[in-house]
Amino acid sequence: MATIHRTTMTPTKLELLAGWLPRQPWYRGTGRLPALTRVGGFRLDDPAGEVGIECIVVSDGTDGGATTYFVPLAYRGAPAAGAADGLVGTSEHGVLGTRWIYDAAHDPVAVAQLLALIGGRAEAQHQDESDTPDPSVGRHSAASERLVGGSPLRVEHTADGRTTIAVEPADGAPADRPRFLDLLRRPVPGAEHDPADGCVEIGWVRPDGGTARGRVAVLR
Repeated sequence: MATIHRTTMTPTKLELLAGWLPRQPWYRGTGRLPALTRVGGFRLDDPAGEVGIECIVVSDGTDGGATTYFVPLAYRGAPAAGAADGLVGTSEHGVLGTRWIYDAAHDPVAVAQLLALIGGRAEAQHQDESDTPDPSVGRHSAASERLVGGSPLRVEHTADGRTTIAVEPADGAPADRPRFLDLLRRPVPGAEHDPADGCVEIGWVRPDGGTARGRVAVLR
């Protein structure tokens, strides 16, 4: 399991996201730099121990905290080949040195672990504690086959708040139909979404201090 270091990052993750979010088609900003607060999330382990994976939920205070965003990130010790379109930025980690931080939709290891979580082959980890599973992260899967992201990854961002990643059977067998993993970038509390073959559901803190819960990833 990944170790969480109690150290500094310069710039911080939220500072990097404040510059990156307004450039995304699903961002609902007002033209001002977003004022972000972390309001939830979880981590996933890379079995090889090379890539840090953190699925962050942030609230944008420039609109009264009314908009919540789901932003999964992948942290690497070197640039990822073919993932330049997903680079959020670089940061100096107080223990690990320079970290290249990517939108996880563009990182094959992160996509593989999100699919493994949905399929019950990976366990969500606490966002702030090392070696600590997070049982509050719900998952469901009706798909029997093991799925992986395509190579190269095929990613599409849409203004309706979804990032869609094409997936395929891990054994290379022909798929009976196109399959996709959708990241719901603006999760809606308790909302029912399209029928799905699998999903990830998490909780987060609302601007009024209460809690909300909804889907952040859907397999279809």
